Amino acid sequence: MKKVYFLQTCDTCRRILKEVNIEGFEKQEIKSNPITSSQLDELYELSNSYEELFNKRAKLYREMDLKNQDLSDKDYRQYILDEYTFLKRPVFVVEDKIFIGNSKKVVEALKANIN
Repeated sequence: MKKVYFLQTCDTCRRILKEVNIEGFEKQEIKSNPITSSQLDELYELSNSYEELFNKRAKLYREMDLKNQDLSDKDYRQYILDEYTFLKRPVFVVEDKIFIGNSKKVVEALKANIN
């Protein structure tokens, strides 16, 4: 399976999607087509952590003062399902590997696995 979860309004997502060969990928725009609980659980199976999938840079993260709360994996899961901005993006799934976020290291690893 080749799939990418992204946000169309995110400049970084758009840049990475242009940079990487996404031919043959199923694309899911998470604002217009939110991630489902079963999809999120599939991502968890690959990453073993809802926290790793959680975007701590989201504006809502600061506004809700979540940094100062002791969140469990179950909490991270629910926040991601409740609000699309809490999914760290983009998330690429290439067969049995997952690439989460937009760090240079992640993007380079992704390119090495698909090009």
